[in-house]
Amino acid sequence: MTAWHVLFSTDVGLMSVIGLSIMLGMGAFYLRYFLKHIKEDGERAAALAEAARKS
Repeated sequence: MTAWHVLFSTDVGLMSVIGLSIMLGMGAFYLRYFLKHIKEDGERAAALAEAARKS
């Protein structure tokens, strides 16, 4: 219980919470960004392969 009190009531604890929140937010953003671009690149490569097969 003391750890939670220190985490949310002291300057150092609040800075830690803010820092962790920012880092987790950045991680979620990059994960979504990379997965989106991997999917788009795969679709683009499949379309190019299909076009090359037809010609």
